[in-house]
Amino acid sequence: MANRKIIMNILLAGGCGFIGSNLSIFLKKKKFKVVSVDNLSKKHSLLNEKRLKKNKVKNFKIDLLNKKKLEKINFIPDIIIDCAAEPAVEVSAQNPGKNVENNFNTSLNLLNLSKKYKSKFIFLSSSRVYSIPKSYKLFKNKRKKYYTEDMIDEEPKTIYGFSKYASELLIKEYSYAFNIKYIINRLGVVSGPWQFGKVEQGLVSLWLWNHFKKKSLNYIGFGGTGNQIRDVLYIDDLCDLIYEQIKKLNTINNLTFCVGGGKKSCFKLKELTKYCEIVTKNKVKINKIKKTSLYDIPYFVSSNYKISKYYNWKVSSKLENILKKTFNWMKINNKNLEKYFK
Repeated sequence: MANRKIIMNILLAGGCGFIGSNLSIFLKKKKFKVVSVDNLSKKHSLLNEKRLKKNKVKNFKIDLLNKKKLEKINFIPDIIIDCAAEPAVEVSAQNPGKNVENNFNTSLNLLNLSKKYKSKFIFLSSSRVYSIPKSYKLFKNKRKKYYTEDMIDEEPKTIYGFSKYASELLIKEYSYAFNIKYIINRLGVVSGPWQFGKVEQGLVSLWLWNHFKKKSLNYIGFGGTGNQIRDVLYIDDLCDLIYEQIKKLNTINNLTFCVGGGKKSCFKLKELTKYCEIVTKNKVKINKIKKTSLYDIPYFVSSNYKISKYYNWKVSSKLENILKKTFNWMKINNKNLEKYFK
């Protein structure tokens, strides 16, 4: 009798968000059994739920803060992937309690589910776990360094960054106490099709959409010069990485990685403007707002050195390619996307 292939069960928290929906569909196509848990609180989540249904991925409409309902799901996961978050940095300062609850407490409930079913755990953390003052120091250094896994200190991170870092620490405690195998990925800017950019999150897609629709934009902070530096990771590259991590989770685990576009895909904001003009063939008015938010940072470029040591993975799409692919998606789906970018 031939050996039957074991189908792995994956529960994806926040499966109707940008990363979650793309990852759910990607893993489904890789023949995993995937379910999503998402309360559909965001407008675009309903659109992504339709995409999941089309690809035969079920979403449980459950608030991750509801521990009782979460534990009643009729699905036993081999792996839990925590993509759920309230990612808006500025909003976290306006309502710190809600931000911490939506990020830290949801991870706590998912970890208890992992403990119950002895599930492995993959956590999508954030580059905002790194300190704000350190970003300024790196920006002033002409030989700019890249962010690595060990550049953590106790300096201010934003309330959002704190909530993600607290979740990281909790994951490590649960791993120690309950033998849960985990991976933590600290992500910077991720972009690509099906991202509905807003001012507070989704920088690249917002910039591209406004150029496409000839809407004005703002250079905010740091004198309104557009000299802030970021890197960007294409969503498909992230999905490829998570797939590699899943396959090797039994042997490569209990590690934290800094993951991003890296030095090959970094840009100044004013360079992003230039590329958007090239791709869309449109120019838009850019207003200058000189005042810098307490929570903004001038510089973030990640190092992929550590992750390249453990996995056969590298960044395939640079900024211009990401913009071209995303712009093609925008043009094809133009009429259906308008309300989601408002």
